[in-house]
Amino acid sequence: MGIPSELRDMWVSRRESFLIASPAEERKIVRTKKCTDEGVRAGFKAASIACVASAVPTLAAVRMVPWAKANLNYVAQALIISAASIAAYFITADKTILECARRNAQLEDSLRNTRQ
Repeated sequence: MGIPSELRDMWVSRRESFLIASPAEERKIVRTKKCTDEGVRAGFKAASIACVASAVPTLAAVRMVPWAKANLNYVAQALIISAASIAAYFITADKTILECARRNAQLEDSLRNTRQ
């Protein structure tokens, strides 16, 4: 099952291009990777904070509130906590990456205007 090695090697060698990226393209790729790394770090921090911020009240409610004690089993508690963490991660990472991309676009515009 899968792709035979001859086809795979042919596909890999076809993807290698004879074109060489310009220095401007290389800088753009480096800035893109930096934005992605920045977004992942910010998202992880936000997810960690959201995890604690949602876990404490959820677990406290399950012990003290009669309705929560009767209706929220372990799966429900895990879903509440993980949903908050996942939402915080993706929202923060997306906002950070877009902010960084906006900064890079403004940098490109300013460099283009100074050359003219």
